[in-house]
Amino acid sequence: MLIRDIANSTPAARDVQSTASQAPSAESRRIMNDVEAARNTAKSALNNDRFRVMLEQISDPRASGALMSMGSDTGSATDFNTALSRYAENSE
Repeated sequence: MLIRDIANSTPAARDVQSTASQAPSAESRRIMNDVEAARNTAKSALNNDRFRVMLEQISDPRASGALMSMGSDTGSATDFNTALSRYAENSE
């Protein structure tokens, strides 16, 4: 699987904004910052070898049946803090 960086999406948005006659609002700046943070997070994830391998595995059509049958044994959802601690344990 080949993943390429799409670098032209932000400048186009900035060009539209630069043609506006007024300075960007606080909400516009917040949205632009959120988009930039999301882009940086995605780039970081795509450069992570473990994430890349997992993405290749789940994008395999043969894996769809196995993924659909996965479920929790207890029937309850995992809360955010538990998931975060498990991720931290596996990242070490």
